[in-house]
Amino acid sequence: MLLWTAVLLFVPCVGKTVWLYLQAWPNPVFEGDALTLRCQGLKNTPLSQVKFYRDGKFLHFSKKNQTLSMGAATVQSRGQYSCSGQVMYIPQTFTQTSETAMVQVQELFPPPVLSAIPSPEPREGSLVTLRCQTKLHPLRSALRLLFSFHKDGHTLQDRGPHPELCIPGAKEGDSGLYWCEVAPEGGQVQKQSPQLEVRVQAPVSRPVLTLHHGPADPAVGDMVQLLCEAQRGSPPILYSFYLDEKIVGNHSAPCGGTTSLLFPVKSEQDAGNYSCEAENSVSRERSEPKKLSLKGSQVLSTPASNWLVPWLPASLLGLMVIAAALLIYLRSWRKAGPLPSQIPPTAPGGEQCPLYANVHHQKGKDEGVVYSVVHRTSKRSEGQFYHLCGGEMPAAQ
Repeated sequence: MLLWTAVLLFVPCVGKTVWLYLQAWPNPVFEGDALTLRCQGLKNTPLSQVKFYRDGKFLHFSKKNQTLSMGAATVQSRGQYSCSGQVMYIPQTFTQTSETAMVQVQELFPPPVLSAIPSPEPREGSLVTLRCQTKLHPLRSALRLLFSFHKDGHTLQDRGPHPELCIPGAKEGDSGLYWCEVAPEGGQVQKQSPQLEVRVQAPVSRPVLTLHHGPADPAVGDMVQLLCEAQRGSPPILYSFYLDEKIVGNHSAPCGGTTSLLFPVKSEQDAGNYSCEAENSVSRERSEPKKLSLKGSQVLSTPASNWLVPWLPASLLGLMVIAAALLIYLRSWRKAGPLPSQIPPTAPGGEQCPLYANVHHQKGKDEGVVYSVVHRTSKRSEGQFYHLCGGEMPAAQ
């Protein structure tokens, strides 16, 4: 009777006693460390039916093993851990649960950041330095970090102690997406930097201008298309079109390639020497001029007209003499009718063309003149821009 009374008096005390402890080591825990949990009874009391929990959720069960290996710790291994088990106290067995233990996994080093020096958009031929930067935790500063560099899915430099990679004499082919990876020597942790886009800026080549119109010289009302292309140069490229040094239109080509200018011929002032200019962030180049002549008119380019100016009065005087002689000759042959060779040519509108044309370009504002219809390119996504454009002619909207 006295024995059962002693047992009954002891049972309430059992519920208030902390019989189980959860231990985690090493302490502190860093990324890559082998994390181990141990559920231990008070004074090494034997345990059975051991269960482990993280954040209140069941994690693992073992009939007799009081230790649980969690493998290499990661930041995701953080949490509140606890365990439960059957504690044997003669003559009874009690199921007990430990208090929670907070496990904090320290970051060994932050993800690296890749930078390009002096700029991620260097000029062609310059020296580019790629620098991979990160820093070890002060408690693990004795570790040695290894760096590797990658571009467009290819490894440029295997793991080594140098955090920098030099690209001497950068070329357009060096453009692409770069990143670096960092790992401690002999460790299981490796981290990758965000991708860095490097675009080597190459100067534009001298553009080529091409005139497109009908098989013969165009006339007033016809359409003329100018095509301008720089075979080489980093986009975006700004194309500008000129008529005798006067700009008549421009267009930006985000992907490079060819751009065009389409315009109707409004008057003889649209004839002359056309050229185009290509410009990017590195250089600017002008094409060779192309001469556009119209039907039924003499178009004199600036270089050719310089030597004609002194002879112009004499030419006019000669024309007047010839005209007077023709008039006298025609009167004498009035009854015979006009000679076929003396009928002046007709313009497309039916009007007769003069015997000579004085063509000039208006320097002031051209009122009511539409020089061109510009074809604009549609926007492209970042992936398409570098994988689909590649020197192709931009698509029009």
